[in-house]
Amino acid sequence: MARLFGTDGVRGEANVALCPELAYRLGWAAALYFGEKVQQNPLIIIGRDTRISGNLFESALATGICSAGGRVEIVGVCPTPAIAYLARTHKAAAGIVISASHNPFYDNGIKFFGGDGYKLPDAVEDEIESLVRRIEAGEKLPRATRENIGRIKRRKEYVREYIDFVQSTAGVQLNGLKIVLDCANGAAYDCMPRVLRRLGADVHVIHAEPDGVNINEACGSTHLESLQKTVLADGADIGIAHDGDADRCLCVDEKGEVIDGDHILVMCAKDMMEKGRLAGNTVVTTVMANIGFHKAIEKAGGRAEITQVGDRYVLENMREHGYRLGGEQSGHIIFSDFSTTGDGLITALQVLAALKRTGRKASELSALMKSYPQLLVNVVVASKEGWEENEAIAVAIRAGEEELGGDGRILVRPSGTEPLIRVMAEGPDQAQLETICRRIADIVKKEQG
Repeated sequence: MARLFGTDGVRGEANVALCPELAYRLGWAAALYFGEKVQQNPLIIIGRDTRISGNLFESALATGICSAGGRVEIVGVCPTPAIAYLARTHKAAAGIVISASHNPFYDNGIKFFGGDGYKLPDAVEDEIESLVRRIEAGEKLPRATRENIGRIKRRKEYVREYIDFVQSTAGVQLNGLKIVLDCANGAAYDCMPRVLRRLGADVHVIHAEPDGVNINEACGSTHLESLQKTVLADGADIGIAHDGDADRCLCVDEKGEVIDGDHILVMCAKDMMEKGRLAGNTVVTTVMANIGFHKAIEKAGGRAEITQVGDRYVLENMREHGYRLGGEQSGHIIFSDFSTTGDGLITALQVLAALKRTGRKASELSALMKSYPQLLVNVVVASKEGWEENEAIAVAIRAGEEELGGDGRILVRPSGTEPLIRVMAEGPDQAQLETICRRIADIVKKEQG
């Protein structure tokens, strides 16, 4: 049987792969687990994004939790990082977010945070999954009765607490900055405009009218075209885009050019180094970071720690070594001085604060890094097994690396969720990359079926 928890919680199409019955069992199992391991009658805080199925899963989770004696506090619509923050500050046993992030509206997901604000370790997820399987098998697990049945409280004021906290991380007022904000019709639609206006910014908000089905639809950090057009039309200083659950942030400069997560990391790393706040002058990133990122960080006097793809691996490295900044090209950035997970609102404020402090244009700060052309080819294969030991593939990769020399790199890796092997190449010449990538991809296809 496949593992219930994926790389970012339990996710699937609502009422198809992810049904309220499963949400109920997850709530019951979570209350049993945290009730035994953390606190009696465990407090679990729940938030969600703007998807039409959010209320459905919120009710099912709360019912399951209360049936096992847990206490539920429902925040309503809020960014994913808000639940991490609130679980920590209110000494909850856990937090649960109902969201499928940047996925279409018909998908949804259930993601857990521990009472410390961090995502649950695999071992804890496995224990909760084991309880779910026992419930499914009809085992008579404990239920609360009489006065021990759990209660549900609605805590709209918690959103205000999170807004106050996010605002406090800016460090400067943003008077004089003209900003276009794309909320992706998602979880940031109310919070982020309020934060920016409190800080004195001139804000034009777009895609902030959620209707349950328009989350991420041709908007947000995965569809930047309308933000680019609006920034140019308004003559704005910068554009900010979040995804559906607001744990990511990408930007657009005053010329309409995209500022991706690699550029944001370089901008913020330099700003933190100048203030003496970047531990070890080190930024944590993944193997997918552009080669231009590494050159820019080195030129600025810093260094990069490299992990495998996934924000959880970035965070693990940061926690192990005490680093303060890490993230991914996708805009999932972690500032450990402020948060235990990626927070798109805090990321945006750090970028805006750097603009305000330096007095420079967004395009000038983005120019601290020059992006090299990057080409990715997905090869559908019959088997992902054994490719690393395949001599023909190894020879093709070495030949490509020799051709690129010191000005480029090649990365070949299997997909974690699909029958694909990904071939990525970076270098100064797009045509050369296409030739090298296609040559390696053809050999991968021939060897792996």
